[in-house]
Amino acid sequence: MTDKVVVLGAGYAGAGAVKSFENELNGDADLTWISDTDFHLVLHESHRCIRDPSVQDKISIPVHDIKEPTTSFIEDEVVAIDTDERRVELAANDAVEYDYLLVCLGSQTAFFGIQGLEEHAHTLKSLDDALGIHEAVQTAAREATQNDPAQVVIGGAGLSGIQTAGEVAEFRDLHDAPIDIHLVEGLDEIFPGNDPELQGSLRKRLVERDVEIMCGEFIGEVDEDTVYIGDDEELDYDVLVWTGGITGRDAVQDVKLDKDDRNHRIHAESDFQTDDERVFAIGDCALIDQPGEQPAPPTAQAAWQAAEVAGENLARAVRGQPLSTWTHKDKGTVISVGEKAVAHDVMGVPISTFGGLPAKILKKGIAARWIADVTSIGRAAKAWPDM
Repeated sequence: MTDKVVVLGAGYAGAGAVKSFENELNGDADLTWISDTDFHLVLHESHRCIRDPSVQDKISIPVHDIKEPTTSFIEDEVVAIDTDERRVELAANDAVEYDYLLVCLGSQTAFFGIQGLEEHAHTLKSLDDALGIHEAVQTAAREATQNDPAQVVIGGAGLSGIQTAGEVAEFRDLHDAPIDIHLVEGLDEIFPGNDPELQGSLRKRLVERDVEIMCGEFIGEVDEDTVYIGDDEELDYDVLVWTGGITGRDAVQDVKLDKDDRNHRIHAESDFQTDDERVFAIGDCALIDQPGEQPAPPTAQAAWQAAEVAGENLARAVRGQPLSTWTHKDKGTVISVGEKAVAHDVMGVPISTFGGLPAKILKKGIAARWIADVTSIGRAAKAWPDM
């Protein structure tokens, strides 16, 4: 009897694993791919839509342009996973049974119990989120004047927060819009925990774009007009964007797998197997064991790397073969600040931190390479100018 393999999610992890598994088994198992969107989003470029929503056509790739015809696809929301019965419960369709399951559902934004934050803030976890931020910024700018500019507050100065600030600045300059931009980080420096040289380079480019950086005090409360920071700082806002952290998706909160008690991300070994030998997990939804004390980082780069091995391991599980282990290899960091970019510790490059045209081309090349890997060089070439 042919094994039923199910992959949940169409992010980097899901799309990459589907391609890898298809290449390994050539139709020797029944593969079903389930996602709540019928496209794969190049998420690390979604911030481009804040400036120009037409970019969505370049970074949203239909799943039918990725998968083989033999792979079944269901567009639906996963609401629960029953590991006892080996089935996935869906919002609008019948449950799907599996012999092997790969969970790549990604994450959702964590609000850390901050009063009013979830109610009033935009997030950046989907294409609709990016388009929503664009619309909100555009509306606020139309209603503003030079004497009374629109106030855009971005909470969290990690990767997403920095890139969001850069795109809002590009929108402002492109349209000569009256907008003030505030980037708020509770820790003492932007891009917390990273190399000071990289932090300084990013800070320089944000300041050049007239982004006010506020570090060292956490957002404590939000209402419909004001962000309250620390004990005595208040920022009135027209648009609030929150990029301050991630947690597991609702669908995995009650699944009978070993998870982190606080953020519900699923524990997985370095071969992606969970404490249920029939269930594997990769991407942001997983805490993948690695050498040392820290799990694999929740980044596009890590998900991209893991996906290839995860697809191979699904095929090995079907064949009854030993599983391969995976170790994340950090190939460096590249972050855009509007039209500019900063690169750091890029594999094979002797300079630790650099910007300018080389960093910009590298950023574009990373996105184009991924698009080419999951679809075609032609699609990547069309996307190149907007990356």
